[in-house]
Amino acid sequence: MDDFGLDMEEVTKVIESAQVLVVRFAIVDKRLLVDTRTNEKEGPFIGIVPKAGSVEERFKSLKRLRPRFPLPEKIMSFMWPRHMETFRKSGLWERIEERLVSLGGEPLSERCNEVFGELISEEKTEVLAAIRGGEGYQSLWERPR
Repeated sequence: MDDFGLDMEEVTKVIESAQVLVVRFAIVDKRLLVDTRTNEKEGPFIGIVPKAGSVEERFKSLKRLRPRFPLPEKIMSFMWPRHMETFRKSGLWERIEERLVSLGGEPLSERCNEVFGELISEEKTEVLAAIRGGEGYQSLWERPR
């Protein structure tokens, strides 16, 4: 374990070796899906997907998302326990981006930036909901009347 609460060496190995990777986040309910598989018609994929209710549901959603590919033997996953900016500062996001660009070319860099922006936006929305006592949260303070 290090300052990030993870074995960064192990997480790096997962990022560098997984065919399909799902990153769960402590604050955001959605997941980051990275599929490094390629063929002559499709390159690698990175995107934000809803939380799956089960492993079977995740495999089914992957099949719908990437129908030209057979199901992978396994889907690797890890939980990021901190904020998105810390994810970037840790160097893990850069590793993901480098791997995708090496497989699919420079356009994947722009796609990675879009996805990271979406993750930042999701996090901000979730934090504001927590502060305001929004759906799924209970406010600790009531405004005096």
